Amino acid sequence: MMPRVVAAETLDGLAEDDPAAMRSRRDLQRVHRVMGTRGIMLRALRDFRALAVSRSAETPLRILELGAGDGSLMLGVARALQGKWPAVEITLLDRQNLVSRPTIAGYARLGWRATPQVMDVFDWASSRESERSGHVAYWDVIVANLFLHHFEGPQLAALLAAIESRTESVFACEPRRARLALAGSHLIGALGANAVTREDAVLSVHAGFRDSEISALWPGNRPGWTLDEYPASLFSHCFCAQRSDLEAAAAPS
Repeated sequence: MMPRVVAAETLDGLAEDDPAAMRSRRDLQRVHRVMGTRGIMLRALRDFRALAVSRSAETPLRILELGAGDGSLMLGVARALQGKWPAVEITLLDRQNLVSRPTIAGYARLGWRATPQVMDVFDWASSRESERSGHVAYWDVIVANLFLHHFEGPQLAALLAAIESRTESVFACEPRRARLALAGSHLIGALGANAVTREDAVLSVHAGFRDSEISALWPGNRPGWTLDEYPASLFSHCFCAQRSDLEAAAAPS
């Protein structure tokens, strides 16, 4: 079995306006298409649909994406969900300022209010109060895509503990640590990916997950959650957590 090895990825160390970084972010959009990430996200969010159908325009569904990058992936999800969900407020958290005005406008056209939040995820995890209300910020759903694999076990456990205390439902789509995924990562140049993306793709598979590795780091002393962890398509590994009382409320009577 391949051991999990976390190493710094090149893209994370580049400036926002570095041409290689800008090219690599465009590469990632193609990578998501090949991996089928949007479809994987949509299938998972259908399980959270009870959260959405019970909402009104006055109380929109609140979603937080960690490591959101330029916000384009969830914009694609929003397009696919158009007309199926009520009003949505989405916070796009990333340590770099990458979300453009056209992207925010794209969300708005779909009835989603998008708010970029430029912040390191561990500053977010350690911040207990929101600046506006003085209360702990809380979201109905927290999602992450190709993000959790950046962190070693202790860091990831601390992040999962912060996530658990601030949401009702969690979904993460990460690289699968497997021989087939590793072989695919070495062929990513066939998509026209640049050197940064080619190198980072291999590193991300080595840092990816398998079996129940994320679940094992979930806060074990906090009951009331249902966890699921599973492979998706050829290259992805997914983690899903939902408060058990929400599942009971969503079950048919």
